[in-house]
Amino acid sequence: MSGKGAPQATGTVDATGLDVVVVAGTWHETITDGLIAGAQRALDASGATYRVVRVPGSFELPVVAKAALDAGADAAVALGVIIRGGTPHFEFVSNAATDGLTRVALDTGKPVGFGVLTLDDEAQGIARAGLPGSEEDKGFEAADAAIRTALVLRALRA
Repeated sequence: MSGKGAPQATGTVDATGLDVVVVAGTWHETITDGLIAGAQRALDASGATYRVVRVPGSFELPVVAKAALDAGADAAVALGVIIRGGTPHFEFVSNAATDGLTRVALDTGKPVGFGVLTLDDEAQGIARAGLPGSEEDKGFEAADAAIRTALVLRALRA
């Protein structure tokens, strides 16, 4: 895990008027709840309106993100936790979630903040979940990226 090279925060942006849907899996509840809390902190600070919907797992994130964007949301934030096991299942789910979310963003022309953690173990997730003592706050980062991108797209389309 490395946050090396990450952009330095430049303050919150005014995302008043943006409608964002946070789509989160249910696996690894402690980590996922930390990711959701981080996303909510970013969205609250920006003034965007948002709602959180839960899906069974990371595989289901793309279809629900697409439905939210098709229904009028300006951006989606996808949050999930995939921990490597002893079978190829990890690669299949990680690839499906990543490729699916990329396709959703391109097909809809709307941003999808990527907060899907692909981990070797639970400790890596705790370190990245924005919990007390965590080194990183990937939920916040994913939501911040989604709203900043939505604002860039809004300006380009104006």
